[in-house]
Amino acid sequence: MSSTDFLILGGGIIGLNVARELKRRFPGTRVTLLEKEAACGLHASGRNSGVIHAGFYYSADSLKAKLTRAGNQAMTSYCEAKKIPLNCCGKLVVAKDGADLAQLDELLRRGKANDVPLENLTEEEARQIEPRVKTQERAIFSPTTSSADPRRVIEAMTEDALNEGVIMHAGAPYLRRKNGLVITPRGSFAAGHIVNAAGLYADKIALDFGFSERYRILPFKGLYLYSNEPPNAFRTNIYPVPDLRNPFLGVHFTVKDDGHVKIGPTAIPALWREQYRGFDNFKFGEFVEVLFREAGLMLSSSFDFKKLAVEEVQKYSRPHLVGLASRLAHGVRPQDYTRWGEPGIRAQLLDIKARKLEMDFVIEGDEHSTHLLNAVSPGWTCAIPFARYVVDRIETSAK
Repeated sequence: MSSTDFLILGGGIIGLNVARELKRRFPGTRVTLLEKEAACGLHASGRNSGVIHAGFYYSADSLKAKLTRAGNQAMTSYCEAKKIPLNCCGKLVVAKDGADLAQLDELLRRGKANDVPLENLTEEEARQIEPRVKTQERAIFSPTTSSADPRRVIEAMTEDALNEGVIMHAGAPYLRRKNGLVITPRGSFAAGHIVNAAGLYADKIALDFGFSERYRILPFKGLYLYSNEPPNAFRTNIYPVPDLRNPFLGVHFTVKDDGHVKIGPTAIPALWREQYRGFDNFKFGEFVEVLFREAGLMLSSSFDFKKLAVEEVQKYSRPHLVGLASRLAHGVRPQDYTRWGEPGIRAQLLDIKARKLEMDFVIEGDEHSTHLLNAVSPGWTCAIPFARYVVDRIETSAK
């Protein structure tokens, strides 16, 4: 048995930064991180879009609004300090038709409330930023949106954590809790405080501690199509006006750190938690549970799950996905989009009593454990201030 002051379950970008913040805040303590895979960040953290969001999508009273602007600044500074390439190309949010103009106004209001710089542009001004853009009358430009390679960021933060004294065990998945100990194939661990940052399995672990009673993770598969066009074929990211009733941003153009473009992502309901390709990681129990949840949402949900599911499954079709993207920009040809990227799975939290997807970050816990139940997008952007917020909670609960 190993003993530690703080035990972090999960080595994604959130778990890494919580571990680092605990070590900074309590330098004399033993901080241990358990990661089930051979390296950190092999799931959502290393498979996400790499977009460093600005923070104008979220209502001002939300935790996402509080943390995204600070996260944008912190992640940008981190990449600059580590000499990780940044593409500071900004983002255009465009209106497909006149019905979207009211939502553009709502995004401008949210940006102002969240103290995020935004520019309200005419159609002509938008074309000066991106000549290929399509929009109806107006668009919004976010100058502080940028992109970086998420895997390079994860590698740098893993190295930082080790150098700062965080103890890491790879290949150490959480198996169960027994007699107050966390049991793994690498041995048992006793901890003064446990932080559950397990992503797709955060709810399952939380249940062992008496939390997440009204929540379950519902997995959604995200896929991108990569462009064959040369770098800088697009000058900036182009996003549609999102449906603010659900947490997905719609099919858009992402300009990567190297200037190449991808379109997506999808938000296709997955049938088990790590359904990346084919029957990889298939677990019959998960399949039955997820299918049961999704069937229930088909019958009744607060966000029209049936419509969402039908629309998203159609995005498995490459021509259909390219067609959606072509509504945002000129010169979008199917022959330029032939390569699918590595899929990612969004660990989206579902309120099983209200039958709704949680829009904000969700954290539960007590003086013995903290459970990060909904740390999805823009969790990657927010990782550094999110970790500070979590450690603030741990300090408060200990008093």
